[in-house]
Amino acid sequence: MPDLPEPPLAAAVLRGETVTDAPLRFAARDGVGGFLAPDPHRLLPRLPLRDPGTMAALNSLTYQEIEDYLAELGPLLEPHHNPLIAEAIEQSAAWSDLTAPLLRTTFAHLPELFARDAVRAVAEHTVGTAALEGWRPVAQPDGRSAAVRALGARTVHIIAGNSPLIAALTVIRNALTRGDAIIKTPSNDPLTAPAIARTAAAMAPDHPLTAHLTVLHWKGGDTAFEDRLYHPAHLEKIVAWGGFASVRHVTRYLRPGLELITLDPKLSVSLIGPEGFATDEAMALTARHAAADIAALNQLGCMNSRIVHAATGTDPDGIARATAWAELLHREIQRLPEGISTPARRFDPELRAHLQALRTLPEWYRIHGGHQDEGAVIVSLTGEPVDFTDRLSGRVVNVVPTDDAGTAVSHLTAATQTLGVYPDSLRLAVRDIAPLYGVQRIVALGYAAHYRPELPQDAMEPLRRMLRWVTDESADPRLIDPTECLGPLATRPPASAGHPR
Repeated sequence: MPDLPEPPLAAAVLRGETVTDAPLRFAARDGVGGFLAPDPHRLLPRLPLRDPGTMAALNSLTYQEIEDYLAELGPLLEPHHNPLIAEAIEQSAAWSDLTAPLLRTTFAHLPELFARDAVRAVAEHTVGTAALEGWRPVAQPDGRSAAVRALGARTVHIIAGNSPLIAALTVIRNALTRGDAIIKTPSNDPLTAPAIARTAAAMAPDHPLTAHLTVLHWKGGDTAFEDRLYHPAHLEKIVAWGGFASVRHVTRYLRPGLELITLDPKLSVSLIGPEGFATDEAMALTARHAAADIAALNQLGCMNSRIVHAATGTDPDGIARATAWAELLHREIQRLPEGISTPARRFDPELRAHLQALRTLPEWYRIHGGHQDEGAVIVSLTGEPVDFTDRLSGRVVNVVPTDDAGTAVSHLTAATQTLGVYPDSLRLAVRDIAPLYGVQRIVALGYAAHYRPELPQDAMEPLRRMLRWVTDESADPRLIDPTECLGPLATRPPASAGHPR
């Protein structure tokens, strides 16, 4: 019997040092294949930053020095010139949900995230470069003074593997916030983050940013490992991407001094007003734009739409219009270039069974496509989304006809990340109401997959939360007495008992 090939090795990178010895075998997320990685338990004593004072050199970096570092690193991540990135692309085909064409497209965009303009946009719009440049005075006209400084934190980043861009974004965010990062790689993308860290170490081995970047893999939920790492003596923050199961076990370690920042999966939705179905041209346009929101990167992102509320009307003419549009939508999804969307690598068998069951209920549902796992459009004639929206994947979307696009907003929840809207007048009309139901991002239909890292994410500003905001305060004793801590009235002597009122 021939020897099986050795699984690929996902090296650990400990603050600039590449570690490959004592590897263990780890299973890929879906059990297909696997990879080797250094034993995390042997590395554990070296992971915590024993002396936080060593971050002084990191925090003394100017913003321009950080930008220079990232701008130099970006071109070195070009897949055609970086064998580590090339290996990540090649090996990821065995683990990732992205197909080979999508992997190549995604990795090709990796260097763009590190470009000067892109980095500066993130810094300016998320925190502000002024806030990243030491102490900022706060004007106080009453004799008090204060200054605020944003300092980096010791942080574990538990990243997701549905896109290799997440690893790059994490490295950039950590650099801008001057944090000491320990990045836990996901089982469906164990090579991208080490490749970036090793490239950075080769480029600038003595740079403070290199000295505060650690990357390795361990199995999530390994309590023997995590009990010793997740402690306020070692860490200040945990940034966790992932679903309920992957975040749940982290919460057991939370206590005063250790903060959890979650970037959990969401469900995104499209909302199309009656203008989108008024003419054949409008139907063709909205079908093409909705297809991009649904199927870009194979519907693997939180921003991909899974439900379309379509204001076609619910009378027989409206249902006929919705059905015709759904057929257009399915056709447009199939027409997307393979660098943007392809049939899923592994179609969910439970979702396939749901589609088969709905085909037996033509009075309630119409199904377009889905016979060869190429994606499908479900039209709900019930006026309600299907009850398995959490399983919609592989370019499967649910179209829900409605009489009024405005009332469809009430179907949205706090689990709704992105709302793609057509036309612009409707987008402007709902943007103050939809967030009350939980929507976190509103975009023009067709642009949901245009991710902008300089904007808030999941209704928060992750970089601001990754920082520690420290204040330095003083007062002029000639103008303010220390006993006035509760205000001037607190220091006045009480009126005597016999004093007239």
